[in-house]
Amino acid sequence: MAVSGVVGPAARPRLGATSPRYGEKVIYGLLAACAVLSIVTTTAIVVSLIVPSVQFFGEVSPGEFLFGTDWGPTFTPATFGVLPIVVGTFSVTLWAMIFAIPIGIGSAIYLSEYAGRRTRKTVKPILELLAGVPTIAFGFFALKFITPRIQDIWPGHFLGGPPLIFSALAGGLAIGLMIVPIIASISEDAMSAVPSGLREGAYALGATKAKVATRVVFPAALSGIVASIILAISRAVGETMIVLIAAGNTPNMTLSPVKSIQAMTAFIGTTATGDIPTGSVIYKTVFAVALLLFVMTLVMNVLSIRLVRRFREVYE
Repeated sequence: MAVSGVVGPAARPRLGATSPRYGEKVIYGLLAACAVLSIVTTTAIVVSLIVPSVQFFGEVSPGEFLFGTDWGPTFTPATFGVLPIVVGTFSVTLWAMIFAIPIGIGSAIYLSEYAGRRTRKTVKPILELLAGVPTIAFGFFALKFITPRIQDIWPGHFLGGPPLIFSALAGGLAIGLMIVPIIASISEDAMSAVPSGLREGAYALGATKAKVATRVVFPAALSGIVASIILAISRAVGETMIVLIAAGNTPNMTLSPVKSIQAMTAFIGTTATGDIPTGSVIYKTVFAVALLLFVMTLVMNVLSIRLVRRFREVYE
């Protein structure tokens, strides 16, 4: 009778690679280099902003800069209260989000829950093409099309008020049109990733398509939807050309939609032209405003991560 013995280590199959895989090592090295390059680039950006900003705050007090309400760094005497352009940035972003969020989420719900497969394959790429349109084209569209429409319905136009040329509303609507694809595309991807079992269970209980979309799919995809909105806000805050062309360049501390405003990016774009002396206060002001804008965007990104983790749904 044969007796089964214990299989020795030499008889066991080898699971490891029989020869060195240099290709994998090269790919690993390239991926690691890309990760390191992104960290180095971010660090270099931060350092390039911090050094001139520290020099700026050596000449201008942080309290005057952050809480002052009079912005005129190019005037004589110069004033450095940054609040007017911060409020201007929030103003144009506010009107952009009021326009973009309902349209973007509505488009995502339609593409995810109502549109057929053929319609979805046709409409979604067309919608995403808006993201590839140059921002200067959106700016001239706002100036030549949106602004005249606002002029027609603005009450001051009928009361003999001054003509409206630049406004936060025109810039906000153009920016909102630009960021609709961001909200719609990411939100639609998040809704499409919701397990079909949740939909089928709701339909089995007699829910209508509208209730399934708004009470089942939307809450389940909320983390992705919130992430798309925060990403769109960050994109709107950093927009330059649309604001510069359509919203004007006047630092008014107001949320009025029909007033000309100056955004932080517009100030940077119009001032950092190479005509200002290197090392001057106005030169350092550009870096201080850029650093503040960077911090604002960083805070929004951190908030986005926390909200995504807060509303994330995990399915097995």
